[in-house]
This record gives sequence, structure tokens and C-alpha cells, in this order.
Amino acid sequence: MAVNEAPGRWGDDAAQAGAAGAALRCTADELIAAGPVIPVIVIDDVAHAVPMARALVDGGVRVLEVTLRTPAGLPAIAAIAREVPQAIVGAGTVCSAADAQAAADAGARFAVSPGYLPAIGQACRDAGLLLLPGVATASEVMAARADGHALLKFFPAVPAGGVAMLKAWAGPFADVRFCPTGGLTPETAPQFLALANVPVCGGSWLTPADVMRAGDWARLAALARAASALRKPV
Repeated sequence: MAVNEAPGRWGDDAAQAGAAGAALRCTADELIAAGPVIPVIVIDDVAHAVPMARALVDGGVRVLEVTLRTPAGLPAIAAIAREVPQAIVGAGTVCSAADAQAAADAGARFAVSPGYLPAIGQACRDAGLLLLPGVATASEVMAARADGHALLKFFPAVPAGGVAMLKAWAGPFADVRFCPTGGLTPETAPQFLALANVPVCGGSWLTPADVMRAGDWARLAALARAASALRKPV
């Protein structure tokens, strides 16, 4: 398969790595198996990173998307990668090739971008990072798919069409899986996860700002247990 050839049913992790890319640190199947909910995490205090990650893992949530929206993002990724090996930590809000490289250097195993640029895709391939590129239109799905990406972040999911949009995409993009993120809640997440092309979803409700500020790790673990219970039957 050529690097830019559309992948087969549910894609091919090797297609993203590409002929010249590094081996992936985490495959799409590994990420999905550890689902079903990926917390979208904004960290203001690096000291919270490790206890937060341990609480989430204890609650059954192993895949952690730490966004690069704050200066604490990269050092938090590094701390989690070093001290919480059970976690699969990745970087969110990856908006450039430089972001991708910095995330890889910090120890991230995957990257998530709000949109898609081929340069970000290439940087992730070079670094061995699985990329979940953000898409909101059919043209964006086609562009990311043509570059070998078969697990895409549908963002912002609710404003961009929600469940109805994903149902509409199931026909023309039968070989693509989606991780809807943006506007989901514990109440609406099951509606998305019920779709055949949605094996995992993202949400910020697992790490509320007030819970993070208070360092209420027991509450965080409880939220993680509730999210883990949304797992699809195998």
C-alpha cells in the first residue's frame, strides 16, 4: 500500500507510519482497546499531573490526552510518561510540526490535533506518533484519509453535526473510525458510542477544573469509573 493510498476496512496503522516513518509508539487498535473515553485534560499545575493520572488509571481510564493549551502541558506529559507507565499519555491541541516533535520528546505516545495539516501528519510519522487529526467536514475526512489516517477526531462534534453527521459519514467513509470530541457529556456519550464507526470518544468532563484545582483525586477516580463503564461489549 502506498503511503497516500486509502486504507482498507478500519484502516491500517502501518499506513500512517509510512515507508519512511518511525514505528508507532501506540497503534489505533491499542488506543481503542483501552477506551472507551479519552479525557481531554487541561493542566495548570504540573504537580497535579501524576496524582491525576494515577486516579484516572485507578478508575479504569488509561488513555490520557494532555492538551498543549498551557505551559504545564509538556512537562505534565513528561511526568506522566516517566511515573505512570500504565497510562497511555498523548498530546492534544497539536497545531504544528514543532508541537508534534515537542510532544514526542516529552514522551507522548500519540497526538491529537484540532484540524489537519499534512505537515503535522508527516511530523507525527517521523516521530512515531499515532495522530488523531481533527475533522469537521467530508473534505477534511478525505484529506486525512488520503494521508493514511483512519482514526479521526470529529471536532467540535456537537456543533458540527453530532450523531446525525457521523451516521451520514458511515456510508461514504465506511473504512474510517471517529473519536467525537467537543460538547459530549456523560449523558450523550453513549449515543455516540452506540454508532458502529465510533469506538471511542473524547470528553473534558472527566477532569473538571474545580476538581483539578482542589486535587480531589477520589472524585476523579469515581468519574473515571463511570466513564469506563461506558465500554462497548466486545
